[in-house]
Amino acid sequence: MTSLRLRDRDAIITDTKMIFRVYGYSHPPGAYICDPEYTPVNIYRSKDPRAYRAKGNQVYYKFYTDEGLCFVQQKYPQHMIWYKPLQRSLIGVKKEQVIETRHANKTLQSLLKKKSTDILLQALQTLFSQLLQRLSLSTSDFGVFGSLLHNFYHPKFSDLDLIIYGREELNRLTETLNTLYKEHDSPLRNEFESAKSVEGKHWKFQNYSLREYVWHQRRKQVYALFHHKKSGRTIKTEFEPVKRWEEIQNEYDPDARIEQRGWIKLLARVTDDNDAQFMPSIYQVEPLEVLEGEHAHNIRRVVSYVEEFRLQAQKDELILVEGKLEQVDSPKQTYHQATLTYGARYYEQALKVIVSNTEAGR
Repeated sequence: MTSLRLRDRDAIITDTKMIFRVYGYSHPPGAYICDPEYTPVNIYRSKDPRAYRAKGNQVYYKFYTDEGLCFVQQKYPQHMIWYKPLQRSLIGVKKEQVIETRHANKTLQSLLKKKSTDILLQALQTLFSQLLQRLSLSTSDFGVFGSLLHNFYHPKFSDLDLIIYGREELNRLTETLNTLYKEHDSPLRNEFESAKSVEGKHWKFQNYSLREYVWHQRRKQVYALFHHKKSGRTIKTEFEPVKRWEEIQNEYDPDARIEQRGWIKLLARVTDDNDAQFMPSIYQVEPLEVLEGEHAHNIRRVVSYVEEFRLQAQKDELILVEGKLEQVDSPKQTYHQATLTYGARYYEQALKVIVSNTEAGR
């Protein structure tokens, strides 16, 4: 078995052949908190037409929203890990249950070196050849996830799902992408440059409109369309931020307790966005006004486990937040936080900019 030194978006395969994605950076001893990502056809079939994945005789289905959570809770309780601060179980994999691991960074290096007639791999290699001519980064600063990581992508239809490692590396990448998006002859453009990017999209969030979503996604810069001349195909390409090894600290504290205190809706100002790009996305905040829920006086941060709210707000911006109110008690301090995550009232959650410091109006 390969090394168990893993980080966000690396993958774990268990004896059931289910594929779990390592989730975040804080894990209890001897286990990894995970998100169930793909399952073999012999144990689960999804009704979602987007879910089918195949490579040769290998058939998998991808979990969407809370499908994986419900499936594991009902069918595979051995993958529920006791998380002491929350006093409840979360989905995870114990180290002795790991059969195989797949590392996003190592897999990308292999794919970039591979000589292939596969049109998607050629597109991947062309993208990096062109991008790194403009960037003071190397291929070691990137990784790959999704179907490319697991080798059941479709050469003509799959996207390019990439990882960028590190805070400073992300800043360099987004600056370069922003420049490339504006160049007339560039093969890259911003996926969300217009509302056409969401035409026909099934939208469920109740307090976060599709129009607001497009505005927030556009300015993140990490969602691109890459036109590959050889195939004549325009490929959705994303760059998801993950921490470098030296940036990672396991903040799991067995002596802390996190208590649910109901629902909260508030206005706040972002005072620190240093971890806004990662999972979970953490925004240090100054609360300005509680619009609904308990008037907790020491709300210090917003913690989001929802993909749509990664990189959502920047330092000094005014935001509106709707989610769960939690009280965090540790031996050193007590404070409150607003948390956005899977569970009841999922689509009522929101984290959006009300007053921006980078762009006026939406």
